[in-house]
Amino acid sequence: MVRLSKIYTKTGDDGFTGLVGGERLAKTDPRIEAIGAVDELNAAIGLALACDLPPALSKALGHIQNDLFDLGADLATPGEMDGALRLDPTQTAWLERQIDDLNEGLPPLDSFLLPAGSPPIAHLHFARTMARRAERRIWALIAHVADKTQENAPLNPALGQYLNRLSDYLFVAARKLAQEQGRAVLWQPGQNR
Repeated sequence: MVRLSKIYTKTGDDGFTGLVGGERLAKTDPRIEAIGAVDELNAAIGLALACDLPPALSKALGHIQNDLFDLGADLATPGEMDGALRLDPTQTAWLERQIDDLNEGLPPLDSFLLPAGSPPIAHLHFARTMARRAERRIWALIAHVADKTQENAPLNPALGQYLNRLSDYLFVAARKLAQEQGRAVLWQPGQNR
């Protein structure tokens, strides 16, 4: 278990932050941007969890928050390192099973949904948008690392796949909750012309 000896370390006061293994990167580095986007996503899921959610959904979101810490650890450990925690494709497969379970019984979607209806629905949609942002940051980092021959080993492709599937999961979870609450808000194309 990691223990912090004090709340502030001042080690980031120079605009750099540390990775597992001691390497220091600028806080604007694409890797740090990706780690930050995943952290923001996890906090957005925490907001959804602060709402009154069905127990199965709360349990799944707690599982996802833990997976996101695994994903962050993977990102913060560049290159090959003995004992490094890496996101595993089985974690994405678990998400796919969750999506299939949620999707069962939902009618075909014939309109886009607005990210509204109730606070928990809106929070799930907000988390979905944060998952998309984190995914974009991961793919940008993967491209950045691939362009630099002196960089560490390529990133784990499971990172982008997990986040892509997570945004799907959050969409379907919001849709399922909207159906259960009778609070789906459908897009009305051109309504305000």
